[in-house]
Amino acid sequence: MFKSIRILLAIAAFHDYEIWQMDVKTAFLNGKLEEDVYMTQPEGFVTPENDGKVCKLQRSIYGLKQASRSWNLRFNDAIKEFGFIRNEDEPCVYKKFSGSIVSFLILYVDDILIIGNDIPTLQSVKAWLSSCFSMKDLGEAAYILGVKIYRDRSR
Repeated sequence: MFKSIRILLAIAAFHDYEIWQMDVKTAFLNGKLEEDVYMTQPEGFVTPENDGKVCKLQRSIYGLKQASRSWNLRFNDAIKEFGFIRNEDEPCVYKKFSGSIVSFLILYVDDILIIGNDIPTLQSVKAWLSSCFSMKDLGEAAYILGVKIYRDRSR
């Protein structure tokens, strides 16, 4: 929910935490299907000897009803493996605490906000995500869901 993002941004502003953003390239293609899914052969792919045959999908693709869910499950498994804990009330918000080090991760479809107070930890989160998925590092967060993030860190 957008209010969860606003709350975490407020916490980050209050404590002067870093707010970084990443984008998952072709996120839905990372999902693993739990059931057999077949589709007709794509246009231009059909050869005369394979006419009338169908394709069995090995992975999720855009347009499948279950694409979003399978991507979310795959992401959840990967980020939990790194030690993050999923928020029970907001399933796309994750947290990780280690002593005085605080990290939050927000997933919105294929956009990720990483919030925390320790730069090396946040860099390791980005490295982990990049090892699991094809990612685009957007640096410090500037926009999320059409909202501009402006920070005057001197104040």
